[in-house]
Amino acid sequence: MSRSQLARGVEVVAVPGGGLAIRTADGEFLGVRIGEVDQGALLARLAGAATGEQDAELARLARAFEDAGYLVEAPRHAEWPAERRDVRLVGDPVLTEPLAAYLRAEGAQPRSAEPDAVTDGHPAAVVWCVDGPVPEGMWDDADRLPERGIAWLRCYREGWQAYVEPLAAAADDVTSAHVRARRLAATPAHRELAAYWSGPRTSGALIQLARPAAGLLAALLADDLTRWATDAPDVGGLPARRRLRRVDLRTLTVTEHPLLPVPDVAPMPEKAG
Repeated sequence: MSRSQLARGVEVVAVPGGGLAIRTADGEFLGVRIGEVDQGALLARLAGAATGEQDAELARLARAFEDAGYLVEAPRHAEWPAERRDVRLVGDPVLTEPLAAYLRAEGAQPRSAEPDAVTDGHPAAVVWCVDGPVPEGMWDDADRLPERGIAWLRCYREGWQAYVEPLAAAADDVTSAHVRARRLAATPAHRELAAYWSGPRTSGALIQLARPAAGLLAALLADDLTRWATDAPDVGGLPARRRLRRVDLRTLTVTEHPLLPVPDVAPMPEKAG
């Protein structure tokens, strides 16, 4: 008997007078025609609880669910590998504290670290959280962590907008320098944005990062790091390591933007003579 069951987020509901309907992971409802198949037997099969042999028609329906992507192999909880449990957290406690709680719940062993000691003992990953804009050059050294076999993840706040950058785990992944270059190239206000990063800035009342907003940012970081540690597949439309997420802290709305590494600039040819 197959151990497959409904994919996560997919549900089947019995509609009074209307048979069965699927609620997809996107929240849409689709009708299901089961013919002469016993409804109870089908529901047990979709829940992964069926026992004994199934008849040919029930098997055909199950294959149809599987072909449509609604029936998958019963998922197993992915353990956080021991060699990737050592995670160093750098930055502001308003973000690192909830992040540490999420990571411990998933099986990691996060520890706070100072910026000049993040690589002591060669951790598996470094996460740096800044409750404000990132000064020019602050992450230059950290951008080389993937070259040393250390995963590198970061987030920061700019006013009411926060950014969760893609995790970098290999030398050809997206670094913070790549993100800055792409953001400058994507806006007509590139001079203003560069000036904002370098400061000084005049502000009114200080923005206090609320717990729900800090929790959302920490959850996004923890999910990215957990998927990397457990080799879980990507979800959504963009690969996690090629995706910049922008969070509106007023509405907690998350938008995703594709990102690619910025190739090195070729050196200028020497002038003849």
